[in-house]
Amino acid sequence: MKKKFKSFYLLASSVIISILHLPFAFAKSASGSKLFFTPPSDSAEKNIVDSMQFLPAMKSAYDSLHLNLRGLSLQAYEYAKTGFDKLLQEGRLVNDSIISIIDFSLPSNKKRLFVIDLKNYKVLHNTLVAHGKNTGAEWATSFSNQHSSHKSSPGFYVTRETYQGKHGLSLRLEGLEAGINDHAYERGIVVHGANYVSESLANARGFIGRSHGCPAVPDQASRPIINTIKEGTCLFIYHPSYVDKSEVLN
Repeated sequence: MKKKFKSFYLLASSVIISILHLPFAFAKSASGSKLFFTPPSDSAEKNIVDSMQFLPAMKSAYDSLHLNLRGLSLQAYEYAKTGFDKLLQEGRLVNDSIISIIDFSLPSNKKRLFVIDLKNYKVLHNTLVAHGKNTGAEWATSFSNQHSSHKSSPGFYVTRETYQGKHGLSLRLEGLEAGINDHAYERGIVVHGANYVSESLANARGFIGRSHGCPAVPDQASRPIINTIKEGTCLFIYHPSYVDKSEVLN
């Protein structure tokens, strides 16, 4: 009886040990002589990359802030961001977060100035902004870089110092694009407040008042805007007719 029990015990032990070793045997045969993870082949890597293309892309500030609903065109935003990144890389900006976009593809009765904090995903200011009196009435259609033209100049600017002028606190702008806006500083093209930039005026006649070429903003909004964007931030004035001429964008 003891002999039979001993034989049965040995047989059962052998079966259990064999079962316990089965996973290791399969792992060994599947990976050659290794029991660890083997990197995927080129074709496997390609499949992984292909599958990642279906993952949702990280939202841009344009999407996250629903800037389309505020009226900012996607083209204006994308050009602004492209130029902003380039100017940052070239060390021409002091502030790496704040960008101001003026979308002159919109009429003057729309809030077409957008001051955006790209790092913290915030719209800091969104308001009316004037164009030059010889640039157009409701729409901005004609531009110039010349003195006494009383026209606006599109393109990329860097904000400079503030001063007290006839319009109160004002902000000097340095144009960064040769032949397009590089005379702006000497022309006195500045951000300032003006009583002719108002919603009541826009509602009454369909467009706001016009400047001598300056991006003038409502009086009550001028100080907060200027203090936000002064001393080394990027300001971009967009118009579709300008894009092909831009050295920053091309």
